Amino acid sequence: MLNILESQTVEFKQIWKNEYLKTICAFANTDGGILYIGIDDNSNIIGLEDIKKIIEVLPNKINNKLGLLVDVILKQADEKEYIELNGGNLTNFLLKKYGKTWDDIVEENFTLDEVDLNTIEKFKILAKDRVPNIQNETNLEQFLQKLNLYDGKYIKRAAILLFAKDPQKYYIQSHSKIGRFLSETDIQSSDIIEGNLIEQVDMIMDVLRLKYLKAYISYEGMHRREKLEYPYEALREAVINALIHRDYTNTSNLQIKVYDDKLVMYNGATLSSEVPIEKFNQPHQSKPFNPTMASVFYKCGYIENWGRGTLNIINQCVEYGLTKPTFEYEWTAVITTFYKNEGVNEGVNLLYETIKKAPNKRSTFFAKELNTSVKNIERWLKQLKDQDKIEFKGASKTGGYVAK
Repeated sequence: MLNILESQTVEFKQIWKNEYLKTICAFANTDGGILYIGIDDNSNIIGLEDIKKIIEVLPNKINNKLGLLVDVILKQADEKEYIELNGGNLTNFLLKKYGKTWDDIVEENFTLDEVDLNTIEKFKILAKDRVPNIQNETNLEQFLQKLNLYDGKYIKRAAILLFAKDPQKYYIQSHSKIGRFLSETDIQSSDIIEGNLIEQVDMIMDVLRLKYLKAYISYEGMHRREKLEYPYEALREAVINALIHRDYTNTSNLQIKVYDDKLVMYNGATLSSEVPIEKFNQPHQSKPFNPTMASVFYKCGYIENWGRGTLNIINQCVEYGLTKPTFEYEWTAVITTFYKNEGVNEGVNLLYETIKKAPNKRSTFFAKELNTSVKNIERWLKQLKDQDKIEFKGASKTGGYVAK
């Protein structure tokens, strides 16, 4: 009999069933845990038949189904044998046991025939400045080796997520979702984005821009200008950060929820203790959860400055006239929220009413009248012009703004 009781991190099973994979996955996505096979609910050791076969089969089964590496340990007591499955937190497990990260582990069943050659060519164009002579590399195996995506004779998981034709075949949770929400529970429309991560970046941004976000159209001479509700580059940076830092052992996927007043990204992640969520709005060191993938994203120019992704997002939103986005960590997910700035909208509306009451005035007049900076006024004026609500009449030095 074991001197251990069942708890949130300890479970006993008399025999192995495939449904217990869910238990191992739950342990890996939280604080860890141990699953004992061959022990009853009262901690009595009853032993297992064909235990050697089970020990031989289980590691591969768990790895193939969940993408996890766990300790499968043969135990013996009271002349009976049982198994201990240590489903500890995956990141800590890999780092401590093997000095590896999840994306650096090989996938033995993946072959070069499954690589998307179009994505390879796209990468070569994007990476020509940061990876000299990469465009001249015609041997696919050597190409992947140069990017540190090979280990021995096998391809790493990072390569599958970045370059495979169908990475969801191996990691079903690696797709992304976008939805239009009327409320927290009422969804109007949704899209699923599949494919490798390099392609997902552009597909996600295209679907957001063309289907889910409003755009204000203006013209500068003959040139048509389009301005989204949120800064395009900030959204793109947030998407890339989410794909790089995702914990792909987490069964959830990247979810982007678009509301009338905000846009929220939910991304399953395991944060480093060195970069807690409270540091996301401060200068901080770079600790990518998937460093092998992060290196490839950097080489193709998708990320620019290590450790500055969240700061870039904040700065771009502020420059756009929006309030700062927020970063939260709940239920093993990083939640990034972009807001439509109510304060700015109120300022724009107040400026518009002022222009209607006092036409033919200029920025300095409105700044004094509304007790704000000229910079804010100019930003609000641009927004009103983009919405085609006002126009400038008269000479450049003597004219002013009027409502249409």
